[in-house]
Amino acid sequence: MAKMTDGEAEALDNYYTENTIMPARGKPGLFAERKIRMFAVDALSAQYFTAKAAAEHKTTMEIIDEMSREKIAVASV
Repeated sequence: MAKMTDGEAEALDNYYTENTIMPARGKPGLFAERKIRMFAVDALSAQYFTAKAAAEHKTTMEIIDEMSREKIAVASV
């Protein structure tokens, strides 16, 4: 890997100093946003979602999303 010149290093430092990824004040960050979506299920439901997710190579949230969307689609017909 080629070494950077002092000018390139300074430009890169300025770029990352000015373009930090910070959440806006008053808005939750990524982890806080995901915590809001967390909810509890009983042991049987958790076991079912975990087994189904493993069988389909998906996350438990993807399984829950699919099931929710199916219910919404049926209800809206």
